[in-house]
Amino acid sequence: MVVATQKTPDTRSALTPNTTPNIDLNSIPMGGNLVPGGATFRIWAPRAKSVCIVGNFNEWKPNAETQLKPLNGGHWACFIPGLKEHDQYLYLVEGIGATHYKRDPRARLLTAEPSFPNSNCVLRNPYNFPWHSNSFTPPAFNDLIIYQLHVGTYSIGAGHSEGTFLDVILRLPYLAALGINAIELLPVQEFETQYSMGYNGTDYFSPENNYAQENDEKLQAYFKQINALLKQIGQAEYSDISSLKGSDNQLRTLVDMCHVYGIAMLFDIVYNHAGGGFDEGSMYFLDGMPKGNNNDSLYFTEKGWAGGLVFAYWNQDVQQFLIDNARSFFEEYRIDGFRFDEVSVMDAFGGWQTCQYITDTLRTQKPEAIQIAEYWPVNNAVIKRTWDGGAGFDAAWNDSFRNAVREALAGAASGAYSSVNMDGISNAMLSTPFGNRWRAINAIEDHDQVHEGRSQRIARLSNNNDSHSWYARSRSRVALGLLMTAPGIPMIFMGQEFLEDKQWSDTPNPDHLLWWNGLESGDKVMGDFLRFTQELIQLRQRQAALRGEGLSIIHVHNNNRVIAFQRWMEGSGQDVIVVASLSESTQYNYQIGFPSGGYWREVFNSDVYDNWVNPIVAGNGYGVNANGWGCHGLPCSASITIPANSILVFARS
Repeated sequence: MVVATQKTPDTRSALTPNTTPNIDLNSIPMGGNLVPGGATFRIWAPRAKSVCIVGNFNEWKPNAETQLKPLNGGHWACFIPGLKEHDQYLYLVEGIGATHYKRDPRARLLTAEPSFPNSNCVLRNPYNFPWHSNSFTPPAFNDLIIYQLHVGTYSIGAGHSEGTFLDVILRLPYLAALGINAIELLPVQEFETQYSMGYNGTDYFSPENNYAQENDEKLQAYFKQINALLKQIGQAEYSDISSLKGSDNQLRTLVDMCHVYGIAMLFDIVYNHAGGGFDEGSMYFLDGMPKGNNNDSLYFTEKGWAGGLVFAYWNQDVQQFLIDNARSFFEEYRIDGFRFDEVSVMDAFGGWQTCQYITDTLRTQKPEAIQIAEYWPVNNAVIKRTWDGGAGFDAAWNDSFRNAVREALAGAASGAYSSVNMDGISNAMLSTPFGNRWRAINAIEDHDQVHEGRSQRIARLSNNNDSHSWYARSRSRVALGLLMTAPGIPMIFMGQEFLEDKQWSDTPNPDHLLWWNGLESGDKVMGDFLRFTQELIQLRQRQAALRGEGLSIIHVHNNNRVIAFQRWMEGSGQDVIVVASLSESTQYNYQIGFPSGGYWREVFNSDVYDNWVNPIVAGNGYGVNANGWGCHGLPCSASITIPANSILVFARS
């Protein structure tokens, strides 16, 4: 049985040169690990004839001192004295088919992109990093506002070179001001191509080297900029530039700086398949079986997915590899949760139990860290606890809200007199496939939806002819307003907050880059939309009702293009009423039911943000009196003004 909750032995002791400890090889952890006096190595290669460690410490030549000893279960292990941090190594595996130099599947760092023979494994002590805090606590699950980004394209400088972990750090003041409280990085494990969305990883414990800055002069500039940020917010500066050396430490620096700014870090991880272009040094056919049948490839099956191979979930050592990989991000990077890619694919190929082992292990280790599943079609079993037969995730992506909002926008863009399916939005909000409403991750843009060649971004969907027109910007405000006021955990995609209109691509080119220059040079439409997003996020954080479970649809009218709904947090008494319209005309004296009489403040009006401050804003001043007769099944009502293409929020006085 897989030991799902077993802790990796602690190897954080200070290194003591020339000390040979008495080590039980059966108890050492997998991979290459620094210990007092040297390093231990352990690998799973059940059909290998022999395994040896070679590296820069023995001129890359095998010898008796670096030979691994066979253990039970197809494992091999050894202790090599005198090894130190930054030493490089590979496994030399003699198999039935041939003898191969192989990278450690659990290597924490590679010297270069994963392509044999250009990359070696690097010994690292992951516990030496100078963290600013040992006690960061992520937001409660229902309080999360997630911002999804791709490191390689998020913040690219002149020449359109690849973005880095350090570039993202320099954007953290911007993201903190935006108000999001969690970042979800698209996959950052090593992949075999120069550019990628990250869903073709091959070296699961090593961060992507393309996202690291290795030039010493440039690294020094980053070091000064990051310390300047720390100084501005009254935090201790990093004392040594070595803290920023290597893709692993640069990723730790990003997580650390996010925590300094009060932002949680979520990793997108891919356990439904690996790779696509496995090189000779990868874990593909790790134990040296003759190639030809992928069922003999040790970690994988012959089943393909997304250009790669599906993991052999039936094998306990493969299960343990995936469990340990997820745990390592908690232990060595201090992240705050995961989004698991295509869990439905894992399930289809026999990985349900693997999901259960992973979620149970992670929940035992860090219960405050959210575990999010992507499963298509939506299946509520993914969020059921494992003792009820579920996969044990906390939340899951939900496409019904996204599809309904995008359909309504497309309908509105077809002409002023067309009927818009506001019922679809109502039905999507009322739907509770996961029991609790907060468990649904809602987005109207994400990395799949608006990737090159797929769906349009919201600004273009709202008006394909002119993405900065009043039609585009006002409809986009309604869409984002609905996302932030509807039940569920909202997620926005990079650039959505300032009305980015271009599809994105993982290959950087001018046609797909975020238009930071427009925002930073004072483009008013973008600046006004960013202000709208910031204050909309503040509204969600300020109004507890918008983060609660309570929802009641008050009114839906497809021809008028209006939807009104009530939100509440149980026991708070701080209900809000949300009214959204995709009508191209302002509607006056529109009767809306209210749950109680008296004065309701207009706490948000999206029309204010058009040409900020909108000189011709329509609205209800400071609020409305809900003293009218009962309406829409509620005891009271108010006659309100609904601006064209707008979203309004009313709160009790």
